[in-house]
Amino acid sequence: MALTRITLSDFRNHADLRLDPQPGFVVLTGENGAGKTNILEAVSLLTPGRGLRSVSPSEMARQGGSGAFGVAAQLGGDIELGTGTKAAAPDRRLVRINGAQAAATALSEWLSIIWVTPAMDRLFVDTAGERRRFLDRLVLALDPAHARHASRYEAAMRQRNRLLTAETEADPAWLSAVEAQMATHAEPLSQARAVLIEELGSRLALQPEGPFARAGIALEGWAWTDRFAEELRLSRARDAAAGRTLAGPHRIDLAVTHIAKAQAASRCSTGEQKALLMGIILAHADLVADKVSRRPILLLDEVAAHLDPVRREALFDRLAQGGGQVWMTGTEAAPFDALMGQMTHFTINAAGNDQPNDQARASAPIALRGLAS
Repeated sequence: MALTRITLSDFRNHADLRLDPQPGFVVLTGENGAGKTNILEAVSLLTPGRGLRSVSPSEMARQGGSGAFGVAAQLGGDIELGTGTKAAAPDRRLVRINGAQAAATALSEWLSIIWVTPAMDRLFVDTAGERRRFLDRLVLALDPAHARHASRYEAAMRQRNRLLTAETEADPAWLSAVEAQMATHAEPLSQARAVLIEELGSRLALQPEGPFARAGIALEGWAWTDRFAEELRLSRARDAAAGRTLAGPHRIDLAVTHIAKAQAASRCSTGEQKALLMGIILAHADLVADKVSRRPILLLDEVAAHLDPVRREALFDRLAQGGGQVWMTGTEAAPFDALMGQMTHFTINAAGNDQPNDQARASAPIALRGLAS
């Protein structure tokens, strides 16, 4: 499925913006600060979570605007998705699907979105938390229930941490109930990650050598056992002293290696790390298409400018062969010349409006069914 319309209201620097892209390549060009990445961020909010910048909803509302924002999209011509906030509750994100209020986790039942941003160039040398969030986005594209299990596990863990660090001793029965809840969601959370690693790892291992290095992937740091609830009970004193839960699925890390070099990704060059990341993204898109018959929408921020010409051409070829909708940004149109005739091209200006050309439609006022009221 592809987005056929995206409309923004008071989102970042965009007061009112509407784009009507076609399936396939969607290219946004414009000067730095024009708001190209803001548009990708708006699209990323059509999945559970905080989007590609991972910030609170109140930070997304336009300065000088109403204090709220709205993002609406049309998917496949007849499905309407919307998300946004109200000025009275700027940090509470609302979601509507076909006009009806829904939980954010329900968005993953309709489409999958994966993104690559310049900040992710440091993914393999960044924190385990960043790699874990990346892993969970990959899992979510295959298992829509993953977001629900992750959020409920995190909520139960936070409650356990509060109980363990409270001034008064917590009721052991209450702690046991919370730990049982953690275990209930930890099992499917861990199993979904393991399945993704096995299936994606097998696909990566079979890829031919080429411009995108083959990545070996594995999980490190913690492994699920059916004794997890008991392990939590036995570690209460240790965790209380630490002020946090020290074992569980929130402690795993995604380990990535360069197969040909038998070298950890963190020890590879910046260019090799970028190639490893793109190889994972491309293989994952193919896996999702095969498993759920729905190719994920890809958001590639400034990706063309950070690849040499050989890898850029190889990327465009792979993306064209795979199909699906791919959003890309750049300051200039020249890196995308090879896609002429294959892309919907929008030029974004600093005022936050699109400049229509022969492949783009002009912006228009939008209505977001009260999301940003």
